[in-house]
Amino acid sequence: MMENSDWMSKLPPHLHTVPLFNLAIPGSHDSMSFDLDVNSSIVEPDQLRRFSRFCCVRKLMFRWGTTQEVNIKEQLDAGVRYLDLRIARKPKDPDPNRLYFYHGLYTRSDVETVFRDINEWAELHRKEVLILSVSHFKGFDKLAATLHNYLIHFIKTLFGPKLLLKTDKPILKTCWDQGRNVIVSYDHPAYQQSALWNKIQYYYGDSMERRVIVSRLSQVLEKEKPSNCFFVCGLNMTLPSDRRILKYILRICDSFPSVVRRSLPKLLQWVQQQNRNTPFNIVASDVVTRSGFVPTVVRLNGKPLKG
Repeated sequence: MMENSDWMSKLPPHLHTVPLFNLAIPGSHDSMSFDLDVNSSIVEPDQLRRFSRFCCVRKLMFRWGTTQEVNIKEQLDAGVRYLDLRIARKPKDPDPNRLYFYHGLYTRSDVETVFRDINEWAELHRKEVLILSVSHFKGFDKLAATLHNYLIHFIKTLFGPKLLLKTDKPILKTCWDQGRNVIVSYDHPAYQQSALWNKIQYYYGDSMERRVIVSRLSQVLEKEKPSNCFFVCGLNMTLPSDRRILKYILRICDSFPSVVRRSLPKLLQWVQQQNRNTPFNIVASDVVTRSGFVPTVVRLNGKPLKG
């Protein structure tokens, strides 16, 4: 995985002045789901929250909510440059400002610890530009203003001069010249400012079927793709929200990562074919260290990598 840890710095010179909107960038979907706490209460879906006290239900949520298999540092070392970070507050946490990530369950690690790890990695890899998508803010409720202001202040203080301010044409050369290699997208319209980028549109198939995912993303790329801004095409599968979910989660010997691993190679074949006509920007996936996902996406920029 380490051969991709500095892939941006190895891109050919003509790509150093191409807008980041026009580069192919590997990303991870639900980036913190490797860290889910099987002992936490259930955050979502709402209809299962009342079953939090049952260990068997939490274990089921863990098996089908885990979309990543390696930690953030390993994802970044593998070449991932976009992180999907979904924030939540535990309702009875005695620390009013402590926040976690979530995907069905809460994570074990808190937001501050993980962001410090990201900052440390960014410090060691100054030519690699990281795009952090901060979103969802589950459980903020009546404390919303206080928590948003606290989190934004923490982000700005932690990353400081590494933060790339909003610009119409972010390019690698400018990032390198200014020593800025962290972009934070904050998905809340009430808390926009120059240090934080607006919401990055995330397109996905909303299905467990590969053909549906391909059809939806093809439509996006051919008819709906925004210009002059970041956008994400998520290869990730999505479990049904109705009783059809039982078709998957009652498979005793199966798990979400296993389902994804079976489909990812063919999805990546489609990505390579589709990119010839309608180029991608950020491509996000589950299990990002599998099936040559990162090198396949990076190669879309014309730079061959091993993998």
